[in-house]
Amino acid sequence: MSDLLERLRDRGWRLTAQRRVVAQVLDGDHVHYTADEIHALAVNLLPEISRATVYNTLGELVSLGEVLEVSTDGRAKRYDPNARHAHQHLVCDACGTIRDVHPAGDPLGSLPATERYGFTISGVEVTYRGLCPDCGTA
Repeated sequence: MSDLLERLRDRGWRLTAQRRVVAQVLDGDHVHYTADEIHALAVNLLPEISRATVYNTLGELVSLGEVLEVSTDGRAKRYDPNARHAHQHLVCDACGTIRDVHPAGDPLGSLPATERYGFTISGVEVTYRGLCPDCGTA
């Protein structure tokens, strides 16, 4: 059973066959699929699942805080089930591959107090960019 499925069960979220399949597709390290990719993979497990059901389920999971919605430079939104562990993203500028990274230190610590302009900071999003091994050798 995936970490996401466990979290959803612990919340008492009704796990229909369709919801279970979406959660199964999202299981794994470094998973950042688009809704269309999730639908294509879900159809392999449950042929009758509709695209609308996948989109609705993803919307619910994001609203619950169980899945993060990741957008990078106008590309299609991607869905990250790693919502419980602080991390940043490494994005390939060529193909759009996204990997979770865990840099050492506190990213908020690199913002001097003089640059906070009185804001109460609630979070930090850092995106590292470059070329993945596949695209960097082209």
